[in-house]
Amino acid sequence: MRLDKYLKVSRIIKRRTVANEACDAGRVEVNGKVARASYDVKVGDEIKITLGANVKAYRVLAVTEHALKEDAVKMYEML
Repeated sequence: MRLDKYLKVSRIIKRRTVANEACDAGRVEVNGKVARASYDVKVGDEIKITLGANVKAYRVLAVTEHALKEDAVKMYEML
């Protein structure tokens, strides 16, 4: 699954366009490297997002095409 879509489906970022713009601006890193929106997310990847002064890190636990609000939290863990 594409990185921008994963961020939206997992509800880490609410809108896919915002996720896409964050990737294009170089604010999203996967496994320590700046990632593009088209990066293919895999289980075990570590995602780091820098928005303003906020820096948050997540580990991918599951990759699913659709997730309910309750299930979205199970797709990642915060580091």
